[in-house]
Amino acid sequence: MAAKYQTTHEVAYYECDINQTMTFPAMLGIAIKTSEEQSAALNRGPEVIASYGLTWIITSYHITMTRLPRVGEQIQVATQAREYNKFFCYRYFWLLAEDGTELVKIEAVFALMDPETRKVSSVPDEIVAPFGSEKIKRIKRYPKITPITQGQFLPYRVRFYDIDSNQHVNNAMYFNWLMDVLGYEFLTKHEVTQVTIRFDREVAYGHLIESHFQINEKTVDEAGEAVPLQTIHEIKIGEDTYCEAIFTWREK
Repeated sequence: MAAKYQTTHEVAYYECDINQTMTFPAMLGIAIKTSEEQSAALNRGPEVIASYGLTWIITSYHITMTRLPRVGEQIQVATQAREYNKFFCYRYFWLLAEDGTELVKIEAVFALMDPETRKVSSVPDEIVAPFGSEKIKRIKRYPKITPITQGQFLPYRVRFYDIDSNQHVNNAMYFNWLMDVLGYEFLTKHEVTQVTIRFDREVAYGHLIESHFQINEKTVDEAGEAVPLQTIHEIKIGEDTYCEAIFTWREK
């Protein structure tokens, strides 16, 4: 069975937005920090991965939320690297309330990249062996992200502090661009229940990106079942798509 690692975290006010709930960049930041702590404890820290001429990247997230952690709340952050195949590693994270209730579940897909060539590498078994991950053949599939057909967009310039040590935009920063375009009224009256996001290309310092979005209002499908409010998102530079996402929302 895959090794599980758990730590505690008190949600600070600067990790929260006007709703007094944790922002996505903050939430993902503490999740990744927890995975880094586990990797270091298992002697699989960055220096070991670098000795193979590789570095970790994240290609996608699938996130489900009962509710977001609130300012001042003491939460448990747990992680487990459960499965891997030839090219991808599947790591799970849970944000838990003090009584153990699951608040947020994050499924992250990791890959190994050669930082010189910027190409994805196959996963050496010895790198993941200490985590006790199960080796699988299949590639896991997540909800389909449909293309935008009738969208709007806002431009954003990539700033120095958007860039991480891998010399490209930190994945958590994309959420600022994706969500900000929805506006103050929408973001104060709705809360996210599910997100699927895929990172297709790297965005670098100085790029001028366009954050495209489309709001699909609540509808009823052919079977008469209610379809929740969803927003579709794309980060683009010119005609090229760098990131795609779909958010599911509920009214507060």
